[in-house]
Amino acid sequence: MKRELSTKSNPKARLRSTAEFARHVGLARSTVSRVLNRQPGLRAGTIEKVERALRETGFAPNAHARLLRGEHSHTIGVCVKDFLTPPIVRKMALLQQAMRSRGFSCIIEMLEPGTSESVIQHFLSLRVDGIAFIGYYDQGEPEVGLAGLVHFGTPHVVMDQFGVPDANTVTLDRSRAMEMAIDYLVGLGHRRFGLIGISQRMLGEFDRITGVRRGLQRHGLDPAVVVTSRDQYHPRIEDYAFGAAVARDFAALPGRPTAYLALNDDIAIGAMHGFVESGLQVPDSVSVVGFNNQDVCRMPNPELTSIDQQIEATVSSAVDILLSQIGKPRPAAPIIRTIEPVLVVRGSTGPAAR
Repeated sequence: MKRELSTKSNPKARLRSTAEFARHVGLARSTVSRVLNRQPGLRAGTIEKVERALRETGFAPNAHARLLRGEHSHTIGVCVKDFLTPPIVRKMALLQQAMRSRGFSCIIEMLEPGTSESVIQHFLSLRVDGIAFIGYYDQGEPEVGLAGLVHFGTPHVVMDQFGVPDANTVTLDRSRAMEMAIDYLVGLGHRRFGLIGISQRMLGEFDRITGVRRGLQRHGLDPAVVVTSRDQYHPRIEDYAFGAAVARDFAALPGRPTAYLALNDDIAIGAMHGFVESGLQVPDSVSVVGFNNQDVCRMPNPELTSIDQQIEATVSSAVDILLSQIGKPRPAAPIIRTIEPVLVVRGSTGPAAR
């Protein structure tokens, strides 16, 4: 004889809607919906009762039904350039945590060259409430998809890449970061500088070169005379090895620079080892400054001086920008915020060697 399953023995077999779940819990459907949508003003006991029932029954509300009713999806599309650099991964993780705490889920896609338009269309087909971009992309890449978002007023924010036309952006002031580093090094007596991994191939690197030039000119130094780069002689396949190779090249130069600015911390640490292998001491012979202020800065001896790009502040600002747009009219002008960098001084920098 076929037995009918009961709610207690197999709740998931019978709870097919929020209304059925509300009856099972013994609360009004509106109350359950408020708990599921993380709305404020609810008693702690009510929230615990619904969450306990969710665990016991395995019930999940139908997101498609919510969309059909014209409600928000409470999802955010996140475009990342890659998953290779720790700062990008950290920003992505913090963004996801921050949005989750506000009742939103994140769908993450890697935006490879030529895919921006299709990735954004995919997000829009899922009815995401907003789209965030993380990382520096090839020039012109995000503009293709962003043009439509801007035109239709779709909530969005671009993290890291400044200068995208009409886009809402939050980015570290990389130019200011380089000026801070130059000010500090000039104060230590340095007058000749080497750049490792910093060129004009990408916008972010161009911002840094602009800062280097401004900083030097403010101190009466000619960038064309006091700045040297050897990047063009070494392929950048792996950052640590690249930094070491460029440093060995610099070490062999007569009248070499006494202070070096690296694109990131991995390159900087590789450069420190390359200098030591060449018989130079850090910071007695040369000073080295990294960028990103990752945990790895504390691994070498001496520890690495680095620029902290204030990831927490950047993500917090990006979340504020996104949430301020959802369900609101299109802003009259793009929202643009700049994050102030911080120079973290450690043992890899010291007075210029005579």
